[in-house]
Amino acid sequence: MKLTSHKKIILGLALVASVGITSCTVRAVVRERPTEVVYVRPAPPSREHIWITGDWVWVGGRYEWREGHWERPRPAARWENGHWQETSRGWRWIPGHWRNV
Repeated sequence: MKLTSHKKIILGLALVASVGITSCTVRAVVRERPTEVVYVRPAPPSREHIWITGDWVWVGGRYEWREGHWERPRPAARWENGHWQETSRGWRWIPGHWRNV
């Protein structure tokens, strides 16, 4: 099947929209926050790298832990670790993120 330029544009827009939807942050609330995860941090690949702590992600109706990793710092930004926030309905995870300085 040959795609016309019009169909290619529509297909491309649909792909971009689907990526945007799947990358949205879920702010799910749980009654009890998960226990702290303890793991061994691997050695840094270089002196320039900083440790990005792991994050809790909402998958299949529950939070799952994703291990941290080393990353090079971003210019004019600093990493803020994720943390649990207590709400009137329970606990929700605020993901780690880069903050412009």
